[in-house]
Amino acid sequence: MCAGLPRPVRAAYEAGPTGYGLARELARRGVECVVAAPSKIPRASGDRVKTDRRDAEHLVRLLWAGKLHAVRVPGAEEEALRDLVRAREAVRVDLMRCRHRLSKLLLRHAIRFDDGRAWTERHRAWLADVQLGWPAAQSTLADAIGAVDALVHRREQLEREIVAMLPTSPWQAQIARLRCLRGIDTLTAAGLCSEIGDFERFARAADHELRRAGPIGEHDRPAAPPRRDHQDRLRARPPAAGRGCLALPQAPRHWQGPGRPPGRSARRSSRNRLERPAAPAPHLEPARATRHIVAWARSRRRFWAYHVYAAIKTGNTGRLQSFLNWGPSRGRRTCG
Repeated sequence: MCAGLPRPVRAAYEAGPTGYGLARELARRGVECVVAAPSKIPRASGDRVKTDRRDAEHLVRLLWAGKLHAVRVPGAEEEALRDLVRAREAVRVDLMRCRHRLSKLLLRHAIRFDDGRAWTERHRAWLADVQLGWPAAQSTLADAIGAVDALVHRREQLEREIVAMLPTSPWQAQIARLRCLRGIDTLTAAGLCSEIGDFERFARAADHELRRAGPIGEHDRPAAPPRRDHQDRLRARPPAAGRGCLALPQAPRHWQGPGRPPGRSARRSSRNRLERPAAPAPHLEPARATRHIVAWARSRRRFWAYHVYAAIKTGNTGRLQSFLNWGPSRGRRTCG
């Protein structure tokens, strides 16, 4: 039917259990066929009626608009190897489930294997001597052991067939190269080659993107940000006056409490954190600040008036500003 249609003609269908035989036959007869990825077909949120006619019309509209994502159509030999690799993977999953059922059966009867790793020859010999005490439970154990042995035999047979057909397969060179990588053996390399197929299609896609973006010169590339290592993070920041700021930090948080003044350790840590600029701030009047601060401290009989006077005498305006901010922030009597 497709070959008798007037040219040019295009066809499309979703990838699924029917395989790629139809796409290969249409390509042999000169009809372009797009095998669409089902997960990338756009669908409306309210479109929940799914029939063959509606799906065919939807695919035709998307094919006409160019919104179908085509998947690669493998050859017949590649598809056969893929089916064999997937059959071995299905047996492996079934074997894992049977082993889990067997181990949980023994766990319900409080029977454990403590002589090495499980599912080895020693473990298999130990399973043959396990007695559960009840005929029904013993029959269940025998059936589970038989299922595990059968799946192990099937898996080994499929692995032998995969290894036997690799020397004559078109992926012999790719499998040999993949085996040079750490953690990839023969079966893993065969699975990668069967699922990926043509490795060069990714390189072509990258080249296409580069050609579409155009040539990139040295002046077009954005400058990489400077890397900061651990030593750079540990370096001390320059003083506030050197960063374009006024070196007048606010009072420390533990100084602003309503209770008594901080203890010796708190005063020492606060004194170490305060910065010492080379010259006092221009907008402060040391003489006027000294007169009011000392008078206020004496009137209140503050025992730390000495520290205020010492901060003024040494020119530590940051510490002086901390004392100035401490009173008004808590509703205390202001100075000056």
